[in-house]
Amino acid sequence: MQLREKQNEIQAIVFASGEPIELSRLSQAVELDEKETLGLIANINDLYREQEIPFELVRLQESVQLCTRSQYAPLIRRALTLRRNTPLSQAALEVLAIVAYNQPVTKAFVEQVRGVDSSSTVNSLVEKGLIEEAGRLELPGRPISYKTTSNFLRCFSLGSLDELPSLESAGEDEGGEERQLDGQLGFEETLPAEEPLPLGEGEEE
Repeated sequence: MQLREKQNEIQAIVFASGEPIELSRLSQAVELDEKETLGLIANINDLYREQEIPFELVRLQESVQLCTRSQYAPLIRRALTLRRNTPLSQAALEVLAIVAYNQPVTKAFVEQVRGVDSSSTVNSLVEKGLIEEAGRLELPGRPISYKTTSNFLRCFSLGSLDELPSLESAGEDEGGEERQLDGQLGFEETLPAEEPLPLGEGEEE
């Protein structure tokens, strides 16, 4: 009975949160250690699958979020008349890849890699919730640094940054030819055909 109650507590907290909630915070709330909490989350997901419930608890790096299963995304879009998200532009993909593989980074670093002004693209990615400010660096002028967000992980179906394709292995095509875009080697392969749709519309340029 205690086990079932703890599972109910976890589901209630994650559902009420709406946004990703830190695993440490969730564990503290239900008075369990993180390993025990992860075990119960796995049990909850098993129960969802067994009973064909269209939800899953997704781990996004050090956080957890309740999401709908990806196969229901087209149905939800039709029911809620949600517009299909506009794909990310080539410039946005390049900037996002540079940030993802080198974070935290400054606008100046991004522009150095790309060789063009990237301020508007960085600001656009911030507005879409794919990257966020990560504090100021101890450098002259104390520039703002940027890192990817949990929304970035969700949109690209990643559990953590460790699941990004390695630059070494993804830097060559099947024919052995290297890709040409610095900072974006192998990154585009992470783009899902249909991104998972959480409880609430995810954004992607």
